[in-house]
Amino acid sequence: MESLSLCLDQPPEVVNAGVGVHGASTAHEVFRLPDLWQLHLYSYVGRLSVEGTVHPIRPGCVSLIPPDTEVHFHYRGRSEHLYAHLRLPCAGPRHSVPLMQDAGSERPLMAGLLRHAVAALPVSASRASAEVWTVLWHTTLLTGSDEPGRRHPVVTSAQAYIEEHLAEPLPVPVIARAARVSHTHLTRLFRAETGLTVIAYVRRRRLERARHLLQSSTLSIPSIAATVGIADLQAFNKACRRELGAGPRAVRAARDL
Repeated sequence: MESLSLCLDQPPEVVNAGVGVHGASTAHEVFRLPDLWQLHLYSYVGRLSVEGTVHPIRPGCVSLIPPDTEVHFHYRGRSEHLYAHLRLPCAGPRHSVPLMQDAGSERPLMAGLLRHAVAALPVSASRASAEVWTVLWHTTLLTGSDEPGRRHPVVTSAQAYIEEHLAEPLPVPVIARAARVSHTHLTRLFRAETGLTVIAYVRRRRLERARHLLQSSTLSIPSIAATVGIADLQAFNKACRRELGAGPRAVRAARDL
């Protein structure tokens, strides 16, 4: 088994979560969970065999194993991993992920979320489910996932930087530096992935946020313009007309129609 699909439109039901400690008394274990998914985040070196396919285990790897699947773990001495055993909903769009993948730079975040889930479970199953749900969504975004429509990691990094800095100047070289690529490489990837230039994407996101604030808040128009990085009111008015089809006052008035 190389990959699997899961539904994530609703939160999982976390039945158990903790730190698994294995390999102290035996170098090989075989087991299955008839009704539960297994989510593991590893901190050791070993091997996982599922339906004849061998997956190397390295620190920072994360695996998802469907219910009623026999697994073979091979250890090299004492081995620890964070785990959650859970039920997943069956309804909704399905997301395809590799059974085993490297969490990479996401490892600290995912480990923190799983530790929060472990601590929360005895007190609040809902809180534990929320933490694990976030981890599961992260597994669909790791490099190697074949999720349809998944963005290139560089584009994802650039988009995240843009969202966090809409109130600031956003020249393309600064965004490229944040995504750790050259200006030229980012420009090429961005157009290929989104169909837009970086500048056009920034403009669209600024005006989409402006529309939200105009129609959903009582913030003044000058404050909204500054919040989305277009402090000049004349420029903001022109941008609204170009992107939203009306000036800011008309966009705000439309919420009452």
